[in-house]
Amino acid sequence: MIPIVPASAASESSEPAAQQDITHYMRPGTLQLAALPPLSLYVHLPWCLKKCPYCDFNSHEMRAQDMPEQRYVDAVVADLEAALPLIWGRSVHSIFIGGGTPSLFAPATIDRLLGDIRARLRLEANCEITMEANPGTFEKDRFRAYRQAGVTRLSIGVQSFNDTHLSALGRVHDRAQALAAVGEAAQSFDTFNLDIMYALPGQTMEQLGQDIETALQFAPPHISIYHLTIEPNTYFAKYPPVIPEDDTAYAMLDHITELTGLAGLDRYEVSAYAKQNHRCKHNLNYWQFGDYLGIGAGAHSKLSFAHRVVRQVRFREPRLYMENALAGNAVAQSDEVARSELPFEFMLNALRLRNGFGLRDFSERTGLATTAIEVALQEAERKGLIERDFARVRPTQRGFDFLSDLQEIFLSNAS
Repeated sequence: MIPIVPASAASESSEPAAQQDITHYMRPGTLQLAALPPLSLYVHLPWCLKKCPYCDFNSHEMRAQDMPEQRYVDAVVADLEAALPLIWGRSVHSIFIGGGTPSLFAPATIDRLLGDIRARLRLEANCEITMEANPGTFEKDRFRAYRQAGVTRLSIGVQSFNDTHLSALGRVHDRAQALAAVGEAAQSFDTFNLDIMYALPGQTMEQLGQDIETALQFAPPHISIYHLTIEPNTYFAKYPPVIPEDDTAYAMLDHITELTGLAGLDRYEVSAYAKQNHRCKHNLNYWQFGDYLGIGAGAHSKLSFAHRVVRQVRFREPRLYMENALAGNAVAQSDEVARSELPFEFMLNALRLRNGFGLRDFSERTGLATTAIEVALQEAERKGLIERDFARVRPTQRGFDFLSDLQEIFLSNAS
């Protein structure tokens, strides 16, 4: 999964950003952060077999001549080394290797990548290391090889077990490959995730139920379930398919929540269901407004310092990224998050969680007093979208169902 970044976040500029000295970030500023949040590492591997018509991620169709695995890893490692002064002395509690389709990279290459990361960063003893994989790149024992390379958690992009819907989504795998891949993951990993989509073109409630029941047969510890949305600048945006109406989609989500609940999976985030002790630590860090260093083509970072919060974006196009990263300047743009934008940035993530957030966490992660969000909290409470006490704010069921409306309150009240 790519980090959730608001639409207002920095986009790639045409000129590379100068590599900032650490003293630039440590200068006095308007914020006062008492402590730095947990730090995660995101690594982006941008190639895939075929660009899906709904995908707006930074992914590029693989051609043999332009997927140089070793050179790309060289660039990623150079990118990491250049960023080390910004995170010096901090431990990393999770790593996520996303894409694209990272499972296109050979297990030996992933082993090398993780070895190079370990040589440069201090990883916590129980560091979660997730890698995305697709059934279309599945080979017998390949997943087990990733486990031996150091990956602790696999996230499989199944999307559906229905061949008709897989074809409509432009996926390169079929039902049989999906079943084989999930079966192999279940044997190779103690914890793994299945990505499933719903409200697909022509999908009925019965077909949705069959997809979820098929997934649950493998007893997955974690399932991420996403509504098919038509994103700008995708093939589906230009040629939109007919998808179920909103009322049907809401009913589908209720059915998903019912079936997963019966299987012992708790809906702890808008799109995430997990068994006890199998919540995704990496994604929780995003949702709790933790820090993450993003390396690789087009990767985003959010880093906190004593007096400011900074967002960075790497060069997006793989060839341009490799050239710049190997020259020591992978960052295309770096911007300080304005004080007035911090409440919305925090809420965009934290309100996705069923358990909401602690008011103390808001102050620690943003450097702002809770008075900065009091007017918005009062409005959200009046509309029945949140419930709160002196320590915690939680979205109500209505707030969970109308999350965009709830988040919008904190944008409109930004000062």
